[in-house]
This record gives sequence, structure tokens and C-alpha cells, in this order.
Amino acid sequence: MKRYQTLADDIARSIRQGLLRPGQRLPSVRQASAARKLSPATVFQAYYLLESQGLVRPRARSGYYVSEHVHALLPEPDAASAPDGESRAVDISALVFEVLESAMARDIVPLGSAFMSPSLFPLAKLGRAMAHEAVHLDPRSTVDDLTPGNAELRRHIALRYRIGAVELGINDLVVTNGAIEALNLCIAATTRPGDAVLVESPCFYVALQTLERHGLHAVEVPTHPREGIELGALDAAIRRRHAPKACWLMTSFQNPLGASMPEAKKRELVELLARHELPLIEDDVYGELHFGARRPLPAKAFDTRGLVLHCSSFSKTLAPGYRIGWAAPGRYAQRVARLKLTNTLATCVPAQLAIARYLQRGGYERHLRGLRQTLRLQQAAYLEAVARYFPSGTRVTRPDGGYFLWIELPPDRDALALQRQAAQRGISIAPGPIFSAHRGHGHCLRLNYGHALDARVDAALKVLGELSAARSAPA
Repeated sequence: MKRYQTLADDIARSIRQGLLRPGQRLPSVRQASAARKLSPATVFQAYYLLESQGLVRPRARSGYYVSEHVHALLPEPDAASAPDGESRAVDISALVFEVLESAMARDIVPLGSAFMSPSLFPLAKLGRAMAHEAVHLDPRSTVDDLTPGNAELRRHIALRYRIGAVELGINDLVVTNGAIEALNLCIAATTRPGDAVLVESPCFYVALQTLERHGLHAVEVPTHPREGIELGALDAAIRRRHAPKACWLMTSFQNPLGASMPEAKKRELVELLARHELPLIEDDVYGELHFGARRPLPAKAFDTRGLVLHCSSFSKTLAPGYRIGWAAPGRYAQRVARLKLTNTLATCVPAQLAIARYLQRGGYERHLRGLRQTLRLQQAAYLEAVARYFPSGTRVTRPDGGYFLWIELPPDRDALALQRQAAQRGISIAPGPIFSAHRGHGHCLRLNYGHALDARVDAALKVLGELSAARSAPA
């Protein structure tokens, strides 16, 4: 982050922790400049940013003051989940579809959506790139590199990994129809029906649906809401009688928790799984949406045995509808490529060419910087609104990236009942039980802050807070 952003973050944290209280005056620009050894212009930028977030207000000839309406943030969840550790067949799709079907209409407030606002993507620029490629399409490109994907696109993807200190080459990558196909191919390459797969608790419902579709069993492992899966519990689960054949994790900005494993822990994870010769399917679709100075290294960066099958896509950062993802399957590359050949053969060539052209012309990193900043600001606004509206006893995560908040309501609340009540009022949420093979996390929910907190969304959060304040009866 730039220096003014760092200063603004420090002040915002002090406000939300109650160290700076509503109505309290901030240090003058001169005082802050001297204390932090920053230029007055940098301090002004920080105060302007805080003003845009609604955290401070200027008073004529007096300075900047903490806004009167600012509430201290709610505490974060501080304990790992406690699943029963049993291996069970997954039967979650019916519940997931029931919840998702109530959130499909455009007039629904999309707090339960898995997608951020489409207005945040450079769709016009991508459209121009697509039009150019369609007009100037080389006929041979429609059959070149069908299964592995367009070589130029793979080169750009590999280059981004190399810049981020992950050693991947063009031939290590298979382009897929979004990350979902990449993950499906990788799970098919490493398991057979009836096998057990280790997953986080809570776990993204698409992962559970994939296991269900492939006839696999899920073993949920305790997961900390900030630092991800518990390695001791993971080792114990591997050693138990279930004989798992794969492990499926999101190591950065996990959906739904937002948890991100520290890099040292990712290294330990890879070493642990290597000792057991257990493949790791790494879902890293949110890695580019970091709020820190650099993208966190994926587990793949520490893989020396080819046991990490790394998957990602452009769907969360650039072009959700283009369905361009990829896999770096390590030692399973040939198996994944053959499965791709027999399943879908190829990924849409014009979409690949359009994204390759967009990357070639530059601007992707600039787009990402703007997107990350927008999400940071929206997260701050949502956290403040949740603190204002939700009942005492609520806990909420504060992830360092992605666009989801995980909310733990008081234990006697029913998130499924809350979801039905909210749907009747035109509000979608993602209740905790859809993130668990055993329908756990019944008092929890996931909120999407990838949409601007306008008056309509603010009113929806207020309604959710009011509904959450009462013990939820079945809707």
C-alpha cells in the first residue's frame, strides 16, 4: 500500500477498535506529519480517504473529527470450527439450489451472491478485444492447442506466476472452462467414487457439490476463521481409518470464511501432505484480490513433488461470463489433459484470444489495483453497517482480501430460517448449513460485500440485523 493508505488504515483501525471515539478530533495535519515523518500532502490524502469512507468529517477551521455515527467493530470469530471428523457421503445440492433459486432475480439485494457487482469489471474493453479477435481470427487458431489452450494466453498466465515467484511454465498449464472445470478435472484425476476427500469446515458449497457429483465422501477438518485449516487436525484426519485420497483447500481468502493461511503454514501444509503422498487440490480463485502489498504465495509455490494441483481463473477478477480458468496439475498433468480431451475437448477460443489480447495491451494490473481498493472500501463500509445493525453477541471476520464476510450470530439463531425470512423481503444471504456436508454452522451466514453499500443495501442490512436480533422461528 502507499504511505497515505497505510496511515489511513492505522487510523481506521484505531476508530473501529474504539481507541478514537465518535466526535474525537484527529491530530492536525502538521502534528500527524511530524509524528509519522510524512509530508502534509500525504496526511491530507489519508484524511480525504477516511472522509470518503465515512469515518471522519472535516469542520471548518477546526480540523478532522471521527464521525458521530461510527461504531466500534464487532469482535472477530476466534476459535476453529469443530466438525465431527466423520467421512460421509455428500447430499447438499438440493439445499444449495433451494437457497440459490431465491436469489436469482435482479431485484433481489444480492448479499448471498457468489459474484461481485458486474460493474466492477472492464467489460467494454474486453468486448473490444473480443470484437478485434473475432474479425482478425486466424482460422488455424481455432484448432491450435485445443486441449491445453491458447499458447499466448498460457504464456501470460505463466508470466504472472513467475513475477509472483511461482515457477510455472506454459506447458504446466491447462486452460479450462472456468475454475469449476479445472477443479472437477483435478478431483477426477486423483480419486474414484467412494473415496474420501479432506475439506475445510466450513467449505465452499461448490466443492461439496463436486464431491457429491463424483460420488465421493467428505471429511471436514477444523478450520480457523483467520489462518485456515488446522494442520494438527489435518494430520490426525489423514491417519484415521478413512484413508483419504485427496485434500481440497482454499489457502488464500477462503470462501466463506475469508481465511488466509500464512505462507509458513502453507509450506508446512505442502510438506505434511508430501509425507503422506496425498495430492492437494488448491482452489486459488481469490488470490489476486489481496489488500496487502503483494499477492500471497499459493501452496503451489512450495510444491517440489508435483502433488499440488493448483486451480484458478479470471472469473473473480476480470470476466466472470467468459469462463476462462486453468489448472497447473503437477504430476497429474497428463491425466488432467486427457480428461479434458474426453470431457469438453477445448475452451472457447475467442474468449481465450480476447483475454490474451487484453493482457498483452496492459491495464490488467491497473484494473486490479482499482478493484482491490474498491473492495477494501466496501469491506470497511459493510463492517461498520454490521456493527451498527446486528445484535450483541455477533462476531464477524475481517479478511485481508476477497469479498466475503463470515458472520457468527448468537448460538440460538437459525440461519436457514433467517435466509427464508430475508428472501421474503427481497434479500439474499448464504446461510451456514450450505457450507457443510453435515449441515453445521447453523447460526452463521456469509455476506458478499462486492456490491456498493448504497441506500438499498444499507436498508437490507438493517432488516437483517432486526431479524437476527430475534430468535429465528421457522419462516
